[in-house]
Amino acid sequence: MRPRSSSIRQLMAAKARQGVHTAVHRGWEWVRRQGEITPQTPGRRKFAYLGEGACIGFPVGAIYGEPWISIGDHTLVGTHVTISAGFVPGLDLGPNVIVKIGSSCSLGRGTHIVGHQSIEIGNDVFTGPNVYITDQNHSYGDVDVPIGRQWPENNPVEIGDGCWIGTGAIILPGTRLGRNVAVAGGAVVRGEFPDHSVIGGVPAKVLRSHDPEEGWQPPLRKPPLISLDELAALSVDGLDGLQILQDKLREEAG
Repeated sequence: MRPRSSSIRQLMAAKARQGVHTAVHRGWEWVRRQGEITPQTPGRRKFAYLGEGACIGFPVGAIYGEPWISIGDHTLVGTHVTISAGFVPGLDLGPNVIVKIGSSCSLGRGTHIVGHQSIEIGNDVFTGPNVYITDQNHSYGDVDVPIGRQWPENNPVEIGDGCWIGTGAIILPGTRLGRNVAVAGGAVVRGEFPDHSVIGGVPAKVLRSHDPEEGWQPPLRKPPLISLDELAALSVDGLDGLQILQDKLREEAG
């Protein structure tokens, strides 16, 4: 009888663990949904603008200076993302929006956007995880004062429509990216870069650019796997469209 009783106890313990596991994950999913900031939640009132269909995932990072932050329609902000205006909460930063994020953007998990003067991010901008964007750096001109105690310097940042910013990239003060600029993961970016270019490195430089007459220079190695029109059509199809895209990528990989 003892072996049978032991088996029953083990079975009951296993079922109990499964029940707890399910409860924890369902509970956390409920917490995540309830913690999101959307135009339908009270948190929206703090922002200069939080557009229709926009969503800030929970858990959030450090978000403050909301009256000087504008987030466009249908923009998705991942979890643990920091968006701040000013040094600390509660400062009066004047009449103008400081951090402006356009519509239909997607900000990857753990991204930091730290604004003090002006950061403007266009429409349809996507970032990978852990991207850092700021318009302020500490100065180091006075050799007798610790750098962290020297007066910081601001320089506005502009990121054009349609840009893609890879994982871990750093966008420094004074950066101006044109339209549809691809930034390689891990790049450290400062300066101005033209429309339709690919940049990367430390410091970042132009690796490839598009000429209206010559096309991409240097040329692309092979034609795109899927056209933009096809990709847009697949995105409308939801999971079915994503499955088709996944199958195409698998075929391409052999």
